[in-house]
Amino acid sequence: MVRLANLLFAGVVCVVISMMIVTLTTSSKRAQSHSERAHPHSDPTSATAGDLANPTTFPIVVRKPARPPQIKLAGSDPQGRSGSVACATCHSVRPPNLANKTAESLDEFHQGLQFNHGQLSCYSCHNPQNADELRLADGAAVEYADVMTLCTQCHSKQAESFAHGAHGGMNGFWDLSRGPQAKNNCIDCHDPHAPNYPKMIVDFKPRDRFLDLQRAEHDNHE
Repeated sequence: MVRLANLLFAGVVCVVISMMIVTLTTSSKRAQSHSERAHPHSDPTSATAGDLANPTTFPIVVRKPARPPQIKLAGSDPQGRSGSVACATCHSVRPPNLANKTAESLDEFHQGLQFNHGQLSCYSCHNPQNADELRLADGAAVEYADVMTLCTQCHSKQAESFAHGAHGGMNGFWDLSRGPQAKNNCIDCHDPHAPNYPKMIVDFKPRDRFLDLQRAEHDNHE
């Protein structure tokens, strides 16, 4: 009789333990399913691999003109203040003169302008229909902020060097996973009417005190 009671007690204990295991397993599966529905693309293993394969890439920032150029007025008011006006202030009330192709032909406005840019004329780059815009070789209008689109039509070699960072006064990081780059616009350095730089003699760069310090520390460790 005692043996039968022990067997019955053991059976009840096994049933209770089995029910507890089934309950815990079901709850775990439900929690996992809920998590997958809430985050369908979350996979810790693949996310880590993706971060290693695609590290953070910082931007390349190219400076742009904030607006079309302003023409400074020659006169001043009684308080000594001088103003400036947009190109369209005058050009919108007079028809474009396509005969103006050299600085010498400018007998009324823009006198004294230095112009030496190949065989180009004023309206090779300026839009005769809107003085506050530029125009491409095919006649399409382009904003002053996108002046580099105009420049790269002819200066393709310089544009290629610019893309590689060898032109444009690049500052910042070559490795974009470590930090951003900043570059000048074409007209930040070049006068668009006379873009050639004067002849210069290449000289050695200034002494780099930080580089010299690193060399000194390296020599001391040796």
